[in-house]
Amino acid sequence: MTKRIKIIVPIPMDEAGVANRAEQIPPEMVGEGFEVVFEAVTWGAALGDSYYDTLLMDMSVFEAGIKAEEQGFDAVCIDTVSDSGMYALRSRLSIPVVGPGQASLHTACMLGHKFSVITMWPQWFALYRKTLSDYKLESRCASLRHINTRPDLAELLEGKEEVVFKALEEESFKAIEEDGADVIVLGSTTMHQSHAHLASVLPVPVINPGQVSFELCKMYLKLGLTQSKTAFPSPEAPNDAGVLARGNR
Repeated sequence: MTKRIKIIVPIPMDEAGVANRAEQIPPEMVGEGFEVVFEAVTWGAALGDSYYDTLLMDMSVFEAGIKAEEQGFDAVCIDTVSDSGMYALRSRLSIPVVGPGQASLHTACMLGHKFSVITMWPQWFALYRKTLSDYKLESRCASLRHINTRPDLAELLEGKEEVVFKALEEESFKAIEEDGADVIVLGSTTMHQSHAHLASVLPVPVINPGQVSFELCKMYLKLGLTQSKTAFPSPEAPNDAGVLARGNR
């Protein structure tokens, strides 16, 4: 029986933008027995560049995933390293809910002693500091580095490869040589187009968060695993109707 996985894009965008983000999971990675549906939230944040925007991402991702189980999905993946709405969805749903932040940072810990997060701009640093604190991984993070480039969350890196890839490469080498990083973690699923280049030129593993979380999700489904309801108890009196009626107020 085919296992259906819903991947929630945390920023409202058109079909072309969603298609660009879906390219991070090529058909050969999906594999036999799995179906992937990328779906963008219908409202919410613009860039994830502030505490204001991160709250909107939590809210809109939660809303987009709250009915996934009823819709026949077997798992939910969240297409942002901020893991927006992940814990709330784990509480509401019985099916696995996987975030690329948690998946990639813990994978980095298994591949090396120290990792660095390389990202587009410093406005995203607050996202990483939160996840590092939540997952108790501050001591394993060698550094956070950026290339001071405003991201385009729909077009991604298309047309900017020559400049952006080189800048990411330079910051990654600084993280390795100056900060002591054994592993490089891309700071956003929107940076997936740079992964192949960086993996080919850097002397350490480079983690592509969206792919790591997707493969982890597939493993959970194959093994029949999901989040613990002791850790993420279901609400006694859920108010899904109230959540979904937000747009009608």
